[in-house]
Amino acid sequence: MLDRRAVGIEGEAVARRFLEDLGFRIVEENFSCPLGEIDLIAEEGDVLVFVEVKTRRSARFGTPAEAVHARKQRQILRVAEAYMRERRLRGPCRVDVVGVEFPGQGTEARVELIRNAVQGTGRQWGGA
Repeated sequence: MLDRRAVGIEGEAVARRFLEDLGFRIVEENFSCPLGEIDLIAEEGDVLVFVEVKTRRSARFGTPAEAVHARKQRQILRVAEAYMRERRLRGPCRVDVVGVEFPGQGTEARVELIRNAVQGTGRQWGGA
């Protein structure tokens, strides 16, 4: 059985392939700053998308997406805003969550995309 870190790494790889298959272009992986980390940064059309990936081996403790609680949402927004300031970016952006669940040995991962999963407050968060 994979340890927790390995499950997370595999979940991010599954999420990346899933998003690319949907037409997203991955811009950056594991962006980190003193405020925290964002798993994937992608573009979907002209929208910059910050993606939080949550991976679980089962839904026993809730779905992967349910793990993105209010405190984590605020942290994602702060890191996303820092990324945009650092890169001097403006324009439409949003935060999505990709939940990946590995239900068991020999079965395919279940993947769920939740667009606009986290609502932002700054003017750059509108329009997407």
